Amino acid sequence: MNRVHKVKTTERDIDTALARAREFEPSDIRVTNATYEKKGDVVRLSLTNGASASFPRRWLQGLEKAKPSQLSKIELLGGGTGLHWPELDVSHYVPGLLNNVFGTNRWMAHLGRLGGASRSKSKVEASRANGRKGGRPKKNPDNVEPL
Repeated sequence: MNRVHKVKTTERDIDTALARAREFEPSDIRVTNATYEKKGDVVRLSLTNGASASFPRRWLQGLEKAKPSQLSKIELLGGGTGLHWPELDVSHYVPGLLNNVFGTNRWMAHLGRLGGASRSKSKVEASRANGRKGGRPKKNPDNVEPL
């Protein structure tokens, strides 16, 4: 049996939440402008603190197969706390992006597997050098150092 739970929010609850949010507003970093740059295949953000950040488009979940014409139409949501691509129905939370969260847990695991599977020349050389030293050291539960 499915139960429906209703949440009742009073005007006082809303006013209290808004007041708490205003306390953090001066330190909030928000987006003032977002663009897609076809040349580098990146999404570039201009931030309220004067900094800018850019991310490879393929890292952002939902944008990996998008066309440049779809990517160039970006809306700012929530006063610059969110990005939305209306033609793709994809949205991303700016604080998450700034903390290197580009999608769901499953998406982030996918990105990690892609990075781990790369075969750069330096990675191959490091792996061979490590193999000549006997490979990865065995874990010794008696000699575990605290973090």
